[in-house]
Amino acid sequence: MRTKNDEVVLNQIINEQLKPFIRQIDENASYPKEFLSAVGKAGFFNSNNIQKELVSYGDIYLIEETAKYCMTSAFTLWCHLAALSSVRLSNNPVFKNDLLPLLESGDVLGGTGLSNALKYYAGLEPIRLNAERTDGGYTISGCLPSVSNLDDDHWFVILASLNPKQRIMCMIPVKLKGLVLKSKMDFIGLNGSATSSCFFHNVFIPDKWILTEEADEFIPKVRPILALYQIPLGIGISQAAIDSIVKSHSKNIEVNQHIKPQPRELIDEIQCISKRTYEHAQASNITIIWTEILRTRLEIAKVTLKVVQADMLYSGGQSYIQGSDQFRRLREAYFLANLSPTIKQLETLF
Repeated sequence: MRTKNDEVVLNQIINEQLKPFIRQIDENASYPKEFLSAVGKAGFFNSNNIQKELVSYGDIYLIEETAKYCMTSAFTLWCHLAALSSVRLSNNPVFKNDLLPLLESGDVLGGTGLSNALKYYAGLEPIRLNAERTDGGYTISGCLPSVSNLDDDHWFVILASLNPKQRIMCMIPVKLKGLVLKSKMDFIGLNGSATSSCFFHNVFIPDKWILTEEADEFIPKVRPILALYQIPLGIGISQAAIDSIVKSHSKNIEVNQHIKPQPRELIDEIQCISKRTYEHAQASNITIIWTEILRTRLEIAKVTLKVVQADMLYSGGQSYIQGSDQFRRLREAYFLANLSPTIKQLETLF
């Protein structure tokens, strides 16, 4: 867990670098780069207190606290932490010695292009990137429809198929010859997440940027972390929505006592999920509890939708005003429902 001093520092960063810009992030697709950098400079990305499975209570808390105010920013944190986790799991000394310190300090920020990979390993779609061996590395071709947290000086993780039996993973910079990004800003929310379609035209990837040449063995290690770190996105939004519900409920108890669900029910559900999430993080080997993590991930997506819709009902007309926090949270919650692994994907498993 974070210390009290960490909480004070994070609250100060949120108050100064996030709260004043939430509407710009949500409505004008402003990317919260200064916030992410400030979080890194304050030491929240470093390896202190990281457990042997590379899961940190502090990372969960960081995402959760940020999501209370802006899930776009919390999602970009998730993207960066996903990239960080991939680098930490790699045995590549170049990344460990050179790139990892920059990622942990916030001087370099990262994204992850693993949505297609996770769907492939779930049996839902083919690999979209193809790799060919060449002198000193690989050439990559193909397209990833949506990769988030990409700015000009960022790095991101990708997976490509070398042949039917072998897949590789790479960590690459955004600025590469043959790599073309097309910005995507037509979402109903999360437009400030710096999301782009990525087109690879024979992009050369040197050996020094290879995370692993055995992706089939690597993915089972990293995917529980990625799924676990998505859960606090919903916890944070839900906690903010419940605070709003409780405030509205107290203004007219005689009428609001008849609305279902009641605040106490929602509070209990979120507290239960939160407790279970931190228990997942405490597991000695989270790969063993992969299925339990997915169950919790499915549950938080469903409960978050219930909470934010209740917030719209309790808040009444004010939630229907352009720019309301209630409507922003509603749109953010639907993003979580469709973030890989989506509710639709998860429902096929249980």
